Amino acid sequence: MALSNSIFFEKHGVTTRDLEGYLSEALSRGGDYADLYFEYRINHSIVLEEQIIKSATKGVSLGAGVRVISGEKTGYAYSDDLNRQNILKAARTAAFIAHSSAVGGSLQIPTPLNQERNLYPVPAFPAELEIAEKIRLLQLSNEAARAYDPRIRQVQASYVDETKHILIATSDGRAAWDLQPLVRLNVMCIAEENRQRQSGYQGGGGRRALDVFTGDLDPGAIARESARQAILQLRAIDAPAGPMEVVLGPGWPGILLHEAIGHGL
Repeated sequence: MALSNSIFFEKHGVTTRDLEGYLSEALSRGGDYADLYFEYRINHSIVLEEQIIKSATKGVSLGAGVRVISGEKTGYAYSDDLNRQNILKAARTAAFIAHSSAVGGSLQIPTPLNQERNLYPVPAFPAELEIAEKIRLLQLSNEAARAYDPRIRQVQASYVDETKHILIATSDGRAAWDLQPLVRLNVMCIAEENRQRQSGYQGGGGRRALDVFTGDLDPGAIARESARQAILQLRAIDAPAGPMEVVLGPGWPGILLHEAIGHGL
């Protein structure tokens, strides 16, 4: 957890005193409760199509949000950077939105919670991995899909990941942080026979690192399932259609009418 802590407290210079100041400003017009949410996120996206890498992007975003609750009113404002003056302005804005006749709400200094648990034990977070490792997943998917059946004519494989650091501080004296990984691999196949084309899609991932892509989520397994769906649909027949009797029981049958004719209308 120390890594997530350092992103805000070491790399971006946020201090406990800053947190206290932001919360104090948020409650300057009164209010029952206020909290701060900080986020720093790194994400990658890679797409393989026509057996080559068509695109690879990286994004970095950060910011902070301030929420104030006063009775039944909630005020929220945010800053898309961690500049102190901008966060203070967001705190004042949130306080104004949730305007209360009271003068100043109660505030306790945020104290970091004891966080020994690591909810996402991974060998390496996605942001730390080489792009070659991620591209290899796409190549394996492409090879497996094309080897499944010669009628597979097109394969598109995409990989996305995210490494997210968050920090939360509240006016009742709590502070907590977390570091969250996320990865996903998707494969779409197009099969063709007798001028008929059908597609299949399969994907998987989770809040893990690349080690998630084993067993049922192995790149080859994902690709073969996508190809299987596309080939199966080449032999599929039309579902029964035409006038049919439908019996609606007591309760709330309106949803059936909505789905049957509502969208069409």
